[in-house]
Amino acid sequence: MPPVPPQGGARDAWLPRVITYYQTHHTRDGRPISILPILTQPGISVTHVIVAALHINDDPAKITLNDHHPSHPRFATLWAELRALQAAGIRVMGMLGGAARGTYAKLDGDAAAFERYWAPLRDVMRHHGLDGIDLDVEEPMSLAGILRLIDRIRADFGRGFIISMAPVALAMLDAERNLSGFDYEVLELMRGDEVAWYNAQFYNGWGDVASPLLYEMMVAKGWAARKLVVGFLTSPENGRGWVPCEVAGPVLLGLRARHAEFGGVMGWEYFNSVPAEGRPWEWARWMTSVLRPGPGTAQQQQQQQRRRPKTEELRSREVPEPVVEADADPGAEGPDGQEAPVPKGFEYFSEHEEEG
Repeated sequence: MPPVPPQGGARDAWLPRVITYYQTHHTRDGRPISILPILTQPGISVTHVIVAALHINDDPAKITLNDHHPSHPRFATLWAELRALQAAGIRVMGMLGGAARGTYAKLDGDAAAFERYWAPLRDVMRHHGLDGIDLDVEEPMSLAGILRLIDRIRADFGRGFIISMAPVALAMLDAERNLSGFDYEVLELMRGDEVAWYNAQFYNGWGDVASPLLYEMMVAKGWAARKLVVGFLTSPENGRGWVPCEVAGPVLLGLRARHAEFGGVMGWEYFNSVPAEGRPWEWARWMTSVLRPGPGTAQQQQQQQRRRPKTEELRSREVPEPVVEADADPGAEGPDGQEAPVPKGFEYFSEHEEEG
């Protein structure tokens, strides 16, 4: 596991964060879509990769990463590459939940039901050495239920384990414009010390990264800038509200200039990121140039240098063209009640469809 940044001034080395979600892992013909270029390509300083999406199903033992158990042989390359990222100092987290509902309902029951469903998930996260968990609650859950879950994560994994959350952006301003059921302001008051940051979804009708207004309203309301990560779509195929990099760039530069501890950005998702089709790591390089030029990049290059023999061996693998298979979680419904469009090329299967 990468070292936790020391307390004091050096702690800000993680800011602003550059985060990518990694949910589509294979091409349509089953070839792995490599995440390694964010490590091996120059000029990239990604801080966190969030592998998605973990789901709890009716059978507690049948935890799935998208449509298969996380230990399925199809994920052997994925876990090997993620370990390489961790060795180079990039934090690797797991996303729990998302648009496929059911996971949080199972964790919101009585104590016995919670234990029955939590224990296998905990064991999966331990087995794969995740550095943290991103709680993407896109179904109603009680405040008591999410507090219990956060407390149990902290008790079982300790202080160094990262807990982030992924609300829709408007939920940070209005508890009624929310998919999670609980009030994030109340949650922050009660467990803010446990939640490292919020990956706020500024898309699908819940926000707009073409303007800094919504982010500034959050800060004016009292949210700490270091805990607010601007989340946006990396491709127009991934939902509604995609904003080109050349439009988002000035907005992000302005936020970074106005807020010394700007929380950073996250992109949904890696495999088809633009601006360079077929080269999804270019999104991360572009974000690095905007938000993390200089020390962060140099630090990562030094880490890569120490690992060069193994990294060079991994880099020699073919990076397949990112043509997607059925690994999608398209995100939330917008506030206007319209279902977020499923990205082109996906054949979406939810856990409920699999269970028949």
